[in-house]
Amino acid sequence: MQSTSMTFSDKDILQDALASQKFITGNYSTFTNECVTPEVRGVFMSILKEEHDIQNEVFTEMQKRGWYQVEPAQQQKLQQAKTKFGVV
Repeated sequence: MQSTSMTFSDKDILQDALASQKFITGNYSTFTNECVTPEVRGVFMSILKEEHDIQNEVFTEMQKRGWYQVEPAQQQKLQQAKTKFGVV
């Protein structure tokens, strides 16, 4: 029997963690929106916040390491969005 070994880099692990957190927060958001009772909704809101905090930690760590680059928004597009939605 042949054994294969697979190693993952820190970048691979963080990319997987971020993708997982995006999936998790999406599901918790749906669950929260569909709660009938305020008590259950409150519990889901608490869990959703915790999951968003974890997602932000992973995102921030990836940004610090240069593994997740975000392009700054163009000022013209920001102004167009503000005008469209009536934001002063």
